[in-house]
Amino acid sequence: MTDVLSVAGVRKVFGSTVVLDDVSLDVPAHSVTALIGASGSGKSTLLRCVNLLETVDDGVIRLDGEDITGPRVRVDDVRKRLGIVFQAYNLFPHMTVLQNVTLAPRRVHRIARREAEDRARTLLDRFGLAAKAGEYPDRLSGGQQQRVAIVRAVVNSPRLLLLDEVTAALDPELVGEVLSVVRELADQGMTMVIATHEMGFARQVADQVCFLDGGAVLERGTPAEVFGAPREERTRRFLRRVVEAGRL
Repeated sequence: MTDVLSVAGVRKVFGSTVVLDDVSLDVPAHSVTALIGASGSGKSTLLRCVNLLETVDDGVIRLDGEDITGPRVRVDDVRKRLGIVFQAYNLFPHMTVLQNVTLAPRRVHRIARREAEDRARTLLDRFGLAAKAGEYPDRLSGGQQQRVAIVRAVVNSPRLLLLDEVTAALDPELVGEVLSVVRELADQGMTMVIATHEMGFARQVADQVCFLDGGAVLERGTPAEVFGAPREERTRRFLRRVVEAGRL
């Protein structure tokens, strides 16, 4: 079976700084891959490269076996198959929740308004947001806004969902409500790559954990392997600090 995502030898340089250094990983269908590591380790840049928001300097990224880093790739067509959620919610402030969620289905995927709204309301209801469909983003809590952003990303049933530190901007008491949405998506078989500092969550939800350090994948394995018996001293040192901070 072809992996949904295959990253092979990807390198990304900003000026004289190597941000991604020969990164390789495979993401099977219906699996969750968690990217962990200190800030600046390359997690967000990797997700941006997958979504073609950044151009790789070397290496290949394949989506369902198709090279999406080639010069003739139609970027918009690739992004139709991807969903991405950032730590900043990026909702359009002048649009209601329903309008935010139905914008891409209607404008990009050419879905009729009634069908797009029905699909959006079903998802909003599933994630406890049905009553907020007519509200504007500034009337919502941070947790509600992030849940809307996730609904907006999954409404088109993406082949792959990318989540970039989706709880980083939230108050601690709001983190749980967002993580519960991600957990439900994982339970439903959504293929995801998650960059996160929530180590306990990664341990519970991920099928594969990749520890990035200095732009390289230093260690990868199951949560039990990476969190329970890390091979690399750098991984052990990172996890010790996480434990000391009470985050695992």
